[in-house]
Amino acid sequence: MARRPTRHDVLLTAGAERDLDAIHDYIRASDCEAGASRVLDALMAVVESLSELPERGSIPKELAALGIKEYRQVFFKPWRAIYRVDGNQVVILVIADGRRDMQSVLARRLLDG
Repeated sequence: MARRPTRHDVLLTAGAERDLDAIHDYIRASDCEAGASRVLDALMAVVESLSELPERGSIPKELAALGIKEYRQVFFKPWRAIYRVDGNQVVILVIADGRRDMQSVLARRLLDG
């Protein structure tokens, strides 16, 4: 009998929730409410898919260069969701536009506390 993969709970930090609100507001202002909702739905589908295979994400190159390998990322271009796996939980820490200065974003949100 084949083993079923362990499902993980996917949790968003307050910072990740603020990120989603900001993305929604930005798209709504530059496009429309329907467009903003579509993007948020797609982003959430990517994030929720981590419940099945959280280890599939890659290590962010900005952190790998510092020898930090506890964080992973998945993409819904141009956005990146940065997370860590903690037991049976996937904790989403940052959802940001990958075209931004990610070194600064990650340093501020992950490394500075």
